Amino acid sequence: MPDSSVARLRNIVLVSHGGAGKTSLSEAMLFNSGAINRLGRVDEGTTVSDYDPEEVRRKFSVNTAILPCEWAGHKINVLDTPGYMDFQGEVKAACRVADAAVVVVEAAAGVEVGTELDWAYLDEQGLPRLVFVNKMDRENANWQQALDQLRDKFSTTFVAVQIPIGAQASFAGYVDLVTMQAHMGPEGTPADIPADVAAQAAELRQSMMETAAESDDELVMKYLDGQELTAEEVQRGLAAAARSGRIVPVLCGSAAQNIGVRALLDALVAYEPDPAGRPAVAQNPATGEEETLTPGPDQPFAALVYKTMADPFVGKLTYFRVYSGSLHSDSRVYNPGRSTEERVGQLYMIRGKEQVPVDQVRAGDMGAVAKLQVTNTGDTLCDRGHPLLLAGIEFPKPVFSAAVFPKTKTDLDKMGPGLGRLTEEDPTLRVHRDADTNETILSGMGESHVEIAVRRLHAKFGVEIATDVPKIPYRETITKTASAQGRHKKQTGGRGQFGDVFVRFEPLPRGAGFEFADEVFGGAVPKNFIPAVEKGLREAILKGVVAGYPTVDIKAALYDGSYHPVDSSEIAFKLAAHLAFEKGIAEAGPVLLEPVMSVTITVPDQFMGDILGDLNTRRARVQGMGQERGKSVVTAEVPLAEMQRYATSLRAITQGRGLFTMEFSHYEEVPSHTAQGVIEAARKAKEAEKA
Repeated sequence: MPDSSVARLRNIVLVSHGGAGKTSLSEAMLFNSGAINRLGRVDEGTTVSDYDPEEVRRKFSVNTAILPCEWAGHKINVLDTPGYMDFQGEVKAACRVADAAVVVVEAAAGVEVGTELDWAYLDEQGLPRLVFVNKMDRENANWQQALDQLRDKFSTTFVAVQIPIGAQASFAGYVDLVTMQAHMGPEGTPADIPADVAAQAAELRQSMMETAAESDDELVMKYLDGQELTAEEVQRGLAAAARSGRIVPVLCGSAAQNIGVRALLDALVAYEPDPAGRPAVAQNPATGEEETLTPGPDQPFAALVYKTMADPFVGKLTYFRVYSGSLHSDSRVYNPGRSTEERVGQLYMIRGKEQVPVDQVRAGDMGAVAKLQVTNTGDTLCDRGHPLLLAGIEFPKPVFSAAVFPKTKTDLDKMGPGLGRLTEEDPTLRVHRDADTNETILSGMGESHVEIAVRRLHAKFGVEIATDVPKIPYRETITKTASAQGRHKKQTGGRGQFGDVFVRFEPLPRGAGFEFADEVFGGAVPKNFIPAVEKGLREAILKGVVAGYPTVDIKAALYDGSYHPVDSSEIAFKLAAHLAFEKGIAEAGPVLLEPVMSVTITVPDQFMGDILGDLNTRRARVQGMGQERGKSVVTAEVPLAEMQRYATSLRAITQGRGLFTMEFSHYEEVPSHTAQGVIEAARKAKEAEKA
């Protein structure tokens, strides 16, 4: 059976487009619930939520903050997520462990691109939600327009449970349509409904009452009989419809003025589900069967890690949500994904940067623990005797890359471990070494994301790195067959060096790599020297004759040669192979190859023309166009050289509404006019190295 305390838990994620006021709203929620005694301000860097130095500096959230508070006998875990698009990984993780959401919409701006993106994430998790129309005191605030945009953009039933009293500078409070009572100012002081909104309130209440009645047979009968539903009955009907996701209640207010925030807390308790209302499903890796987890203390323990923070002093701080059973300090847990047992030390409840030690974290609740050895974001923790595996978190793929270089020798030694810790903390950051260009590549969700990661690396781990646009891993190949002799002869005072080979070079299909063939007959080149010839050729292909890039997709056949019984050696034949390569490849129609990417771009219809026009300037080949969830989707093949900073360009073209994914497809020949520029750049780089 569920624990009685579970019914008094709410796990709520706040989502919105950047700047809609989530952090100010969460601060007001903490203040009204008594968790803090003064309201902090984002502009002053004094909020509980934005405590990271980068958040204070930039005045917007870059991390999800967990902010527990208590209201009406309930504990509400508020997850305040970033609104800036570079940090959507944080939003996805928070949506995964929440039971419901508050979508914050700015009254003046209405539904923005971040709102649409977050709405899709909430749909993925099937989260019930309500909308809070914020900043009603702001210039150009328009509640009705915001409501109309919501109905236009999203195919669900929005039900106004409040209407604002006044707007912009005259915003003073709201009318609660459930109780038909006006509430004025930060305290929500009861008042009579003003005459100028009375007719609108009566009309909307009638519509709301009809919606509430539809979720309950008893209420439907009463409503059809022409009887007025009581406030409790309306609330009961709305709660059933909201928790099932059939409707989305809409509230309004101003977080900065602290108006409507108390009513929002009431609505979270009344309309959003507790953890028992959304039981999780886990797979038992021992039996392969699925199990539905009831959030009770006597159930087998299962928790999902949704966030990891790398701290240079404390070590790794692991944030988790318990789905069933409970976790105690100083215990042991099992990580089935990594087949490892972990020792759990002191457990903490987190509020912003504050860590409050606790003895246990119960089913449905959230907590943190330091110094787990192998557990990372997305992992499940459970009992060894009853293994369970919860679905992980699907993070978006990085779309922006930068080459990173250490500034000093000390930084070089610390860069690898430091970047490793950053990627543990943020799974949307990826680091890899490009073997073709010998660069370390840091990839993220956008320019600001990578820039903040670089600053964090310095602030947390004392590692300074510089960034640059990554080099393109060009390659070279040949277009026809050619043969060449490589003859290395050197006579000094003592023993000389002699190696002589004839090699035929043939083009191979794209992606075939390098092949070596021994076609020597009659011992023209002794068997013991043939491996040296192959080794020499494999060394030579690493630096092509066109621009010094690796040569690929060729076959080299050794078909003749000669040797000296005294002066021939492995090194002589290796050097002879180098000479044959340089001569033969130069005569075999050498060309430059470039990586071509498969790109999928998703944009609103109105930007389709601009996107296609832009792709034409990038040497793209459009493969197809279609529709998906009301958006236009373009698939194309585009050279990587033209896509280096596409994430930034796409946001500019589509006002932030476009998304794209990109993965390697194949190599193909660079057009001659473009190749000349690449060859010239390579020549200058070589000259600069010599200088």
